[in-house]
Amino acid sequence: MAMLWTPFQSYACKNIFLLDGQSNMFGRRGVINNNWTRYIPPKYRSQSSILRLNVALTWKVACEPLHRDMDKNKTCGVGPSMSFANYVLEKAFNIGVIGLVPCAFGGSLIADWRQGSPLYDRHLKRSKAALEDGGEIRGLLWYQGESDTKKQEDAELYKKRVEVFFNVVSTYLSLPEPSNYSGGIDIGHRSIF
Repeated sequence: MAMLWTPFQSYACKNIFLLDGQSNMFGRRGVINNNWTRYIPPKYRSQSSILRLNVALTWKVACEPLHRDMDKNKTCGVGPSMSFANYVLEKAFNIGVIGLVPCAFGGSLIADWRQGSPLYDRHLKRSKAALEDGGEIRGLLWYQGESDTKKQEDAELYKKRVEVFFNVVSTYLSLPEPSNYSGGIDIGHRSIF
């Protein structure tokens, strides 16, 4: 009996990280005049122990740009996810395989991620698909950006909306209570904060 073997059959993703948010997670580094320069810094390098769930819900070796097939209308560059995955592998070298699940969408507001919305539904579909081959969701990386700082109301409601999103997702996917780390940038819009 002949057996077809691919490297992806040799391991299931045991450590899955969901990648949500807007353009900063989607990846804009190295995008100039809507063209990606194709430069990938060393800390964003690919390795066989970091996988990516592509738009066809298939695990492949991860390489930048991670969100390249998630929105064909936007130019995707380098985001923070590969740097994060390489850091985890460096600090916890025996962690095994890391599976990254791109779900970010550039220009979105946190309100666009409410339960029942297209972004929320896509996030859940991709999360469930990531678990089909085994593994465990270890975290959700959320990198929003500045869209929620353009209007006073959105800025004031951001904290409540993001907490609701995290709670709903955590409940639906049976995730443990997350540790939250926050950061922010402003790259040209007048920030309310």
